[in-house]
Amino acid sequence: MNIKIVDRKPVEKGWSGEQKYCITDENGKKYLLRIAPSDCHEQKKIEFQTMQKLVDMGISMCAPIEFGTCEEGVYVIHSWIDGQDARDVIDLYSDEQVYNYGYQAGQFLKKIHSIPAPEGIEDWESYFGRKIDRKVSNYVNCPLQYEGGEAFVSYIEQNRHLIKNRPSTYQHGDYHIGNMMIDHEGKLVVIDFNRNDYGDPWEEFNRIVWCAQAKPKFASGMVDGYFEGDVPMEFWKLLALYISSNTLSSLPWAIPFGQVEIDVMTKQAKEILEWYDGMKNVIPSWYKR
Repeated sequence: MNIKIVDRKPVEKGWSGEQKYCITDENGKKYLLRIAPSDCHEQKKIEFQTMQKLVDMGISMCAPIEFGTCEEGVYVIHSWIDGQDARDVIDLYSDEQVYNYGYQAGQFLKKIHSIPAPEGIEDWESYFGRKIDRKVSNYVNCPLQYEGGEAFVSYIEQNRHLIKNRPSTYQHGDYHIGNMMIDHEGKLVVIDFNRNDYGDPWEEFNRIVWCAQAKPKFASGMVDGYFEGDVPMEFWKLLALYISSNTLSSLPWAIPFGQVEIDVMTKQAKEILEWYDGMKNVIPSWYKR
């Protein structure tokens, strides 16, 4: 590593399988060090290069600084964000500021999606069609069911044709308020690109559920920022499809983690059904322009 590390402390937050550390150099400057297994070299290299492009686009984010290999695997050093998790402090801001932060998040996401998918990638209808089949099957065969969960299955089957001819672009992979921070200058900062992928840019909104649960005005601002206030009806229909698919898969996912996660996903599914009036209205009730 080019940066001379004099201190290294583990960072325990997040669901990533990567090792994360807050490191300090000889001048007292902090950085975030992430270490992945050696077989992830090419994947992490592409991720690093793409993040450099995003920084050049003006996205406020954890900037990539150095990439390489070490005894522990493949490492990437990022800028250290001095601030707090957006989800933890968003209640401290006015409704107007919350909406503005959401609007910025939507603008950042639009820039992220400006990077096209590489040539030769599988068409979205085939790829996501298989994903839908698997998620529906896993849910139907799950020992637990949501109350009213059949509404998700029904909506998916009636609207899965919407994924036909959808484009594929670069995706952050886990874009929601839980992967954003507000720094000490009050700026919104996007973090955790380690789940980046390629797919329908609108599918990236499937995690807006977490934003809407935290602050509806943030979620509303995010949609408006992305579409500059002119939201097409096709987006709402597809969003309902993607959220339905995601919600179905959340319950089988939660079971191995125990009752706490099961309760979280069950509560979330109930809220989603309320937002969409049992999947009869495609514009969720939390959306206010």
